Amino acid sequence: MNRIIEYKDDVSLVVCGAAGQGIATVEELLTAMLRLAGYNSYSTSEFMSRIRGGTNSTLVRVSSKRSNAFVDKIDILIPLSPDAINHLKFRIGESTTILGEERNIDVNLVKNSQNIIMIPFTDLAKEIGGSIYSNIIAVGVLAAFFVIPKDILIRHLMERFSSKGESVIQMNVKAVEKGYELGNDLYQSNKIKINITTEEIVKNNIFLSGTHSVGLGAIAAGCNFLSSYPMSPSTGVLVFLSQKAQDFDIIIDQAEDEIAAINKGIGAWYAGARAMITTSGGGFALMTEGLSLAGIIESPMVLHIAQRPGPGTGLPTRTGQEDLTHVVNAAHGEFARIVFAPGTPEDGFILAHQAFNLADEFQVPVFILTDQYFLDSHYSIPNLDLSNIKNKKHIIKTDRNYQRYKLTDTGISPRGIPGYGDGFVNADSDEHDEDGHITEDVHYLRPQMVEKRLNKKLKLLRKVAFEPELIGDKDYEILVVGWGSNYSVIKEALETIDRKDIAFLFFKQVYPLNPKVVSHLQKAKMTISIENNATAQFAKLLHTELNFSVDKTFLKFNGLPFSVEEVKKYLEGLN
Repeated sequence: MNRIIEYKDDVSLVVCGAAGQGIATVEELLTAMLRLAGYNSYSTSEFMSRIRGGTNSTLVRVSSKRSNAFVDKIDILIPLSPDAINHLKFRIGESTTILGEERNIDVNLVKNSQNIIMIPFTDLAKEIGGSIYSNIIAVGVLAAFFVIPKDILIRHLMERFSSKGESVIQMNVKAVEKGYELGNDLYQSNKIKINITTEEIVKNNIFLSGTHSVGLGAIAAGCNFLSSYPMSPSTGVLVFLSQKAQDFDIIIDQAEDEIAAINKGIGAWYAGARAMITTSGGGFALMTEGLSLAGIIESPMVLHIAQRPGPGTGLPTRTGQEDLTHVVNAAHGEFARIVFAPGTPEDGFILAHQAFNLADEFQVPVFILTDQYFLDSHYSIPNLDLSNIKNKKHIIKTDRNYQRYKLTDTGISPRGIPGYGDGFVNADSDEHDEDGHITEDVHYLRPQMVEKRLNKKLKLLRKVAFEPELIGDKDYEILVVGWGSNYSVIKEALETIDRKDIAFLFFKQVYPLNPKVVSHLQKAKMTISIENNATAQFAKLLHTELNFSVDKTFLKFNGLPFSVEEVKKYLEGLN
């Protein structure tokens, strides 16, 4: 390679290899070192459903300003396996620089062979102690491109491997130093130049995943019971809260199955706990009878549903927005519920916290609907806003005349728990009277109880619903509608096109909807829903809830997230 390649303001780094080659370790180490050096960074991974083999990749995006969206472009690629180039061939462009060894680079699939730099990662790793150190050498090379001080590399590396013993630490230090030496030689020879500004304030940022944001929100809300059966991609929340259980007095129950998990959660709320379950669409399908139980006994419940492509097992490690209709309509019978769909880590934290308070106040199930892309992406953010973190429990001390299902004007009955007061706290899955005793009074009580559980509560929930966020010029003619994890991608795409007539309406609460939303929608001459499913589920929900039909849809359902480039291209082509 004879010419100089310079990347300015934004660079996309991709490391690709087989499961077991430490791709996730590269992501973890590099993003931590970049933050400590003052760089804005973001990362996300895509991986196959297997323990070893296959082909996985991680994207680390480094920018002069904060950018938290997936991009197709690859500026610098390090292939650690022979299949890596073929796996990413549709994302490799003319300006992609490839750093690797000959056996891992099929030149026939590379658009510009001048941008290939041969680095014998495996041979160098074997000299140090084994091919397992190839990924650490790659970390050193990339760190040198950003002129990250070597002491930051070594200090963080030693902390990361502190539990592995002195010999392992020293091997990793040698590997990163070797990579840094190689990267520095390339940088000094002007073969690669990266011009991205740093910010001192970024060094104090926190770097967390969507998984962490949901878990932290639950902790902030006083969650003290979690019952779940592991299912990708929701398991990370179970693991995270398990790791924090002793610090925050959380009882963790890895249930025997999903049916047991939700029923234990309902039992915990009945006893006065603040409980959550975490699962994916397939696991939630087994929970719907339990959800219906929560509906009729008016039990609070918080459910984190991490979406992945179905039906069946589908693509268990890929992403999608295919469970919205499932979650809104699940369970037999009719009762109120709330569905949140966070788009940022800040949303994940705030909405998870709010889920507990709203479930407690209105005695309804509250869903936190995420997806693999959101959960497995890592974001650098200034901090989490704790100013409004207040928890209020809506539990009363019962008297002898206590009625658990007392009919009220609002539809909200006073909620007691066993042992707190003198009243009897009855719960029954049959239709019941105000005391909780079984009834078949179909002429008075049954209609009153349905009205109480459904319409009266929905009326209240619509009033307190989060309103959508409008991004862009207020005098728009075209309005893009999006929800959940597509927030950052659509927002950045809109910011990079020269069109003032397009705005973006983002929904972090997707059910129920505040009726005031209609004014935003009706103002537009054209509306478009962008979703990761095949049937435009949110567009259909807008019609069902608000009697509003969107004009167009832009849908993706191959298991991969939208990229900034494809959304930008679509928006630029609108007439």
